[in-house]
Amino acid sequence: MRSFTSVEQFIDERARRFLQRAPAGGVRSGSTEFVVFGLKQGWACIFGAALLAVILAARLWYPDDAGLARNDFLTLAAVVIQVLMVTTRLETLRELRVIVLFHLVGTVMELFKTDVGSWSYEAEGFLRIGAVPLFSGFMYAAVGSYMVRVYRLFDLRFARYPRRWITALVAAAIYANFFTHHYIADLRWLLLAAVLIVYGRCVMHFRVFRRKFRMPLVLSFLLVALFIWIAENIATWSGAWLYPSQVNGWQMVSPDKLVSWFLLMIISVVLVAWVYKPQRPEADEESEASAKISREASDALPAGPLKNLLDDDGSGVDGGLDVVLPERPPLRGGNLH
Repeated sequence: MRSFTSVEQFIDERARRFLQRAPAGGVRSGSTEFVVFGLKQGWACIFGAALLAVILAARLWYPDDAGLARNDFLTLAAVVIQVLMVTTRLETLRELRVIVLFHLVGTVMELFKTDVGSWSYEAEGFLRIGAVPLFSGFMYAAVGSYMVRVYRLFDLRFARYPRRWITALVAAAIYANFFTHHYIADLRWLLLAAVLIVYGRCVMHFRVFRRKFRMPLVLSFLLVALFIWIAENIATWSGAWLYPSQVNGWQMVSPDKLVSWFLLMIISVVLVAWVYKPQRPEADEESEASAKISREASDALPAGPLKNLLDDDGSGVDGGLDVVLPERPPLRGGNLH
């Protein structure tokens, strides 16, 4: 299991003492797993939830005549949240590097997208680059924070995970398409098909409390994209940014954005995979280790009838052939003296 931060370890130990009293089977056991799943998900998205809460609160209660522009306030609040995450050891410095990379990748996209009119921010405040307030990069960082935290909170493992260089190529193509589709053909549907081909066979294994569960990785991408889309609706209602269709009055973000968030998830997964190398399920690791030992044992045998009884992975032919050693020749009478 991947190590928790010190604060998470403290919480985990005390939560387990409490949960150990829960029954191991029946309806109450299933309810316990469901509640723990929800709590872990909430804990994983604590950065994004805190930032979204600040954005919503600023919409409802931030005074219009305040000396500090609302966008600058949101930027400072985002910095405070990030500092608290690290100083309270809710995030490690290793994870912070990935989150900063998310921040940079997102900010570059924001600069381009606002320039071509895909969406817009209020033109206020000093803490901005061009038309992009600096708090916007923290929204991408929130996605990165969730990804790295959920990875270790649920001890994620992956069966048939694709080669990382292939996923990197797909992610690079997706990121490029966010820019190039304004000038050439939009390849998002082709890229979506590529994602389904590359990740279609991959199954995610995760542990909640006592039990382990499995889910197609592509389905998990879709579910996370759905929750980001819901958060986006809250953020645009709060005026954090607006799409052209919302300038004259807020309306729900188009469901088409689900495809964009789904593809953005691939970029997120690839970035996190370079920090936490995807691990196979424990059963697969044990099987591989057993097969490796069997192969080594087979390679150590001299060529002959005994070696021929073993198949390529060192196990008996058809998995059930016992190897019988020749009997020792009977002792002669002279050997008894």
